[in-house]
Amino acid sequence: MNIPLPLLIILIVLALINITAFIVMMIDKGRSRQPGLRRVSEGQIFFMASLFGGLGVYAGMMAFRHKTKKWYFVLGVPLLILENAALAYFLYLLILERF
Repeated sequence: MNIPLPLLIILIVLALINITAFIVMMIDKGRSRQPGLRRVSEGQIFFMASLFGGLGVYAGMMAFRHKTKKWYFVLGVPLLILENAALAYFLYLLILERF
C-alpha cells in the first residue's frame, strides 16, 4: 500500500500531537499529587484536545484517572475527538483530490 507523502506527514504529526497530549496529562496528574507545583490549566488541556490531541487527552484521562470526575472533560473530550475525526476526514478528502 502506497501512502501519499502529504498523508503520511499528517499521520505522523497527529501521532506526535496525541503522544504529547498523553504526556501532558501524565505530568499534570503527577503534579496534582504534590501541593504547590504549577499545574497545566484545563484550558490548555482543552486547547490541545481541540488541535487534534483529543485521543491523547482521552487516553491520559483513562490511563491516569485524571479529570474523570469533571463532567466537562467526560463530555467535552469525546466531542472534540469527533470534531477532530470530522476535520481529519475533510483534510483527507482534500489531499486525495489533489493526488
